[in-house]
Amino acid sequence: MAALPPPALPAQPSAPPPAQAGPRRFATLRTVFALILREMSTSYGRTPGGYAWAILEPLGAILVLSVGFSLVIRTPPLGTSFILFYATGYMPFDLYQTLANTIGKAINFSKPLLKYPAVTWLDAVLARFLLNSLTGILVTILLIAGILAVIDSRTVLNLPPAVEAMGLAMLLGLGVGMMNCAIMGLFPLWETIWSIITRPLFIASGVFFLYDTMPPLAQEILWYNPLLHITGLMRTGFYATYTASYVSHVYVLGVSLALLAMGLILMGRYHREILNR
Repeated sequence: MAALPPPALPAQPSAPPPAQAGPRRFATLRTVFALILREMSTSYGRTPGGYAWAILEPLGAILVLSVGFSLVIRTPPLGTSFILFYATGYMPFDLYQTLANTIGKAINFSKPLLKYPAVTWLDAVLARFLLNSLTGILVTILLIAGILAVIDSRTVLNLPPAVEAMGLAMLLGLGVGMMNCAIMGLFPLWETIWSIITRPLFIASGVFFLYDTMPPLAQEILWYNPLLHITGLMRTGFYATYTASYVSHVYVLGVSLALLAMGLILMGRYHREILNR
């Protein structure tokens, strides 16, 4: 009698294919937000008072300028309030300077985190730009609103020029900071050189004088300083009689975008070399 064939084993279900990791949604936003929280804790969370110093520091600088120049001259170049005149010049300059300095050092500050694949150099730059821009705008609003509430200047606000000035200060700070981020990464000595050559910038940016009152030769030289256009534009939003005809939006935009483009190109080309230093 022929042997019966062994019973057929039941078919085993095929194993499911390995799950494919889908693209991480909003990965950049989450990374930037995490970097912003880290920046907030390190910049404002380690000192007593925290964010209060972000307001007290520019307020102290404005008060020193106001008291000092009130002892020398009888009235400010515009209006009757020294503190308002210097606040409208100092705040956009301070916003630019803060952005240029912090963005220029963004890679060195976040270098330990940039070793993770999820964090890129652009995330570090965006985090510093967003945090310091929002902080600068908030501080400017609080300080100038407080000054207008205290003094009797009868100021008629014209917000569009003031908003444009703050926006141009942000863009210029981003462009200069991006260029410095690349150059400082390739040549660390540039940080010291830059701090030296830009020390007169506070004097040459129209914080405590008007472009219109300068001699013709000084006007021809100072016109090429984009910050002079920004401070002049800012003051047209607070002084109805001040026109600042020398202000050129196109020039400031052109300088800012050119610096930003060159900085992005350099960082895109040399970011690995900078991170491996």
